[in-house]
Amino acid sequence: MAKRIFLFILTNILVLITIGVVLSLLGVGSYVNAAGGIDLISLLIFSAVVGFTGSFISLLMSKWMAKMMMGVKVLKPDQSLSVYERNLVDRVHRLSRVAGITKMPEVGVYQSREVNAFATGPSKNNSLVAVSTGLLEEMDDAAVEGVLAHEVAHISNGDMVTMTLLQGVVNTFVVFLARIAAWIASRFVREDMAPIVHFIAILIFQLLFSILGSLVVFAYSRHREFHADNGGADLAGKDKMVHALRALKGYTQRVNNEQSSVATLKINGKRGLALFSTHPDLDERIRRLEAK
Repeated sequence: MAKRIFLFILTNILVLITIGVVLSLLGVGSYVNAAGGIDLISLLIFSAVVGFTGSFISLLMSKWMAKMMMGVKVLKPDQSLSVYERNLVDRVHRLSRVAGITKMPEVGVYQSREVNAFATGPSKNNSLVAVSTGLLEEMDDAAVEGVLAHEVAHISNGDMVTMTLLQGVVNTFVVFLARIAAWIASRFVREDMAPIVHFIAILIFQLLFSILGSLVVFAYSRHREFHADNGGADLAGKDKMVHALRALKGYTQRVNNEQSSVATLKINGKRGLALFSTHPDLDERIRRLEAK
């Protein structure tokens, strides 16, 4: 868990720093006025540009990045597919039509012993549903149907875009508050040391505020899992969705956490410290679904 959290936060910080440096070199980040004070409006604009630029770049690249990182083999309907592959594509497309999606998602398979699946993409009409070979080998048809319905529900709900907007807001506040805190810290040192202290303090405060901001992102990730469970139940039937979640309980230890950047996209995640978990407890998910 610690490695996944560290990589998630480090990736986000590196994106923010890279964009911040580029914009500063272009003269966009001049929020310190001639008197040495902060122009809060300029800083807020700068923070929003940095925060949302990084989020939307990640969104636009999400499907391509997921394919590369996970080694997804896309199953194209117009190509020669095995009976099982054809059935998988047909299932996803059927559920997508029921969900009201007009352009069918790409369907793919990735080689992994983990029992998992994920959905990603920049929009409802430009999405990908990918499942692991472990899931296809271990689960029965009813459970697979529930998992696929859950992923299609993520697409139908527009969760990728919502997560991007949330991350953009969080990034904006991280950049904004980190620079204010860094400016305050630089006021307590000699004038010749102020620029160095200001720069170092930005990095430190951005790390701290990113950790706090990640709690918001993780909390929403847990919330959207409940929402997608309900959507999956509407698409495939509550019994199949509950059956899928019960089946996943036996495979919670068989989850690959190396690809930390797609952890929030998967249906199944390892449990850890609750505040830093991207997924709710499976027992709680089953309890809520059964009470629906």
